[in-house]
Amino acid sequence: MGSEILPVALCLFSALTVAVTNVMVKRGGDVLTTRAIVAIVMGLTVVPFAPFVPLPPEGTWGLIFLSMGVHWFYQFCAIRALHRGALSLVFPVMRGLGPLATAAFAALWLQEDLSLLQTSGLIVASLSILVFALPTAATQDARRLDRAALFWAMMTAVGVGLYAVADTRAARAMETPFTFIVWLFLLDWIGVTAVLAWQRRGSVIAAMRPELRNGIIGGVAGSVSYGLAIYAYTLTDAAMVTALRETSVVFAAAFGAWLLKEGFGRRRVIAAATLASGLVLMQAAG
Repeated sequence: MGSEILPVALCLFSALTVAVTNVMVKRGGDVLTTRAIVAIVMGLTVVPFAPFVPLPPEGTWGLIFLSMGVHWFYQFCAIRALHRGALSLVFPVMRGLGPLATAAFAALWLQEDLSLLQTSGLIVASLSILVFALPTAATQDARRLDRAALFWAMMTAVGVGLYAVADTRAARAMETPFTFIVWLFLLDWIGVTAVLAWQRRGSVIAAMRPELRNGIIGGVAGSVSYGLAIYAYTLTDAAMVTALRETSVVFAAAFGAWLLKEGFGRRRVIAAATLASGLVLMQAAG
């Protein structure tokens, strides 16, 4: 029983902390800069542990670099989505469609299959995302912006599916998953920081200063969130981990209303509850 409860507990706490990270990134206003600070802080949090974990086995560096590239794709899509749309619009889409993408990629590359009941829960969860995608903006220009935000949110969901599979393969190839966590975080900050240096050339420090608080909080929360998720990947199926972790949409909805003063609306409250129910059904049917 304990072995079944552990991955559930890890994923629920991971869901809470990933919501905190995304709220901090959106709250800062400068999404690119805050996201870069988050990545740097995540790298710094694992530096003290680096001497105490085994080095990656020979032949696994390709898996680490593959994961790093996929994470960069995910990060840049998420930056575009959060820059263009409200958190209450893009976050449920980019995280809620993640389990569907993960299930598809895991079936192809990890030979992981879901039961009929699990598949039903996944479909219910994914269809509820369509409710979030219904137009809410009052003007045509605002609706056009919503469509652009939703496109990048869906691309972010593809990134979630890709990194879930890539990270599962890499973590399972290590003597301990903590080796992969440490080395991924040590390298992951390079891509987004390089883009920040190019985009804000000559004013990087000035851009970072007002975003430090949000970035540090988001980075610490991000380290906890993804560290727990990677460990959970070694305990159960990748699609199951991603599905339960994406109950973060409910936490993000609450944080968005509380901290960002975003109107969530009855329709999206019901959709968020339906989404969470479908994802929990997947876990309960496992």
